[in-house]
Parts: sequence; structure tokens; C-alpha cells
Amino acid sequence: MKPLNKTELQIMKCLWNADCFLKDIVEAYPEPKPAYTTISTLVRRMVKKGYIGFEKIGRDKRYFSLLNKKTYFSTQLKSMVADFFNNSSAQFASFFTDNSEMDLEELKELQDFVQEKINQKQKEC
Repeated sequence: MKPLNKTELQIMKCLWNADCFLKDIVEAYPEPKPAYTTISTLVRRMVKKGYIGFEKIGRDKRYFSLLNKKTYFSTQLKSMVADFFNNSSAQFASFFTDNSEMDLEELKELQDFVQEKINQKQKEC
């Protein structure tokens, strides 16, 4: 799956939260907001790409995501790990913990999460 560009991602962030009308998508943009027609064009292109769908309600359209957020980010993360970390999740985790300025509490939370996953995997074996 091809990565979303910055403007597409901004639209998807809105749609991953809730179905939206075009005016809601424009409102979700930070200042300075792009023109309504610009967003309309982007949304139309994303419909053609199959990223979003819509339901006609009178003269308006309510847009919704066809792209699952978790699936999208999982695919992008796997691609990044493959491209930059020799397909090694351990190398990625090492880089992440060394370069993310995590405090002790966050590192402990991460440790607990990893230990929980280890326990789950051991039960499966």
C-alpha cells in the first residue's frame, strides 16, 4: 500500500474519528485552512483511489473511511522496519528506545507491555 501524503493523512485523521461532511473536514484543518474547493478536489481524488467512500444525504455527501487505520499504520510500520532496519523489529525497538527520549516511567510501561507479549507467546507454544 502506497503511503498517504500529508494532505491525504490529514483528511483520513478526520475520517478515522467519525464520518464527516466536507465542511467538517475543512474545519478539522489547522489554520491557515485550505480553500473549500481544494479540500473538495482532494476528497474526490481519494474517493477515486478507494481510500474513502460516501453516502449521499440530500444534496450533501457524508464521507467515511474505507481504509482501516490499524491496517494502514501496520503496513507502513512494516515497510519502514524492512526499509530502514533490515527487517528487524529488534533493531527498530533499539533505535526507538535510544532516540525517543522516553522517561523512566515510559520505559517501564514498555517493559511491562513486552513482558506481557512474551507471556502470551509462551502460552501459545
